[in-house]
Order: sequence, then C-alpha cells, then structure tokens
Amino acid sequence: MLQITPVERLVLQLLAEGKSTNELADCLARADGGELDAQLKALFSRLGVETPVEAVAAGVKRGLIEPV
Repeated sequence: MLQITPVERLVLQLLAEGKSTNELADCLARADGGELDAQLKALFSRLGVETPVEAVAAGVKRGLIEPV
C-alpha cells in the first residue's frame, strides 16, 4: 500500500471537499503558493496522476481518504 504523509492526506481530503488552490493554501497556512505547488506536484507524482480529480479518485481507490 502506498504510504503518504499526514500533510499529503490532508491535501487529498481538502481536494475531495472541492477546495480551490487558494483555499488549500489558506487551510495549510502556507504563505508561499510555490510551496503548495511543489506539494501538489509531489503528491500527484506519487499517485501517478496529473489532475486533482485523478488524485482524489486514486486516493479513494487506494483507501487513503474517504469519499465525500
């Protein structure tokens, strides 16, 4: 089973809830959007996906997050 960090799990859950990139940054208390972009790119790479929708689907399928 793929292991992800607690922050990656939170990002996936927030994406599943339909949060925008700006809302994600606010929720994660990240002042630098570049850092959030790097976090998303790393997560997408680990999951083998390219979009937030694919990331959520992969997260649910792998049991990393619960469907909303």
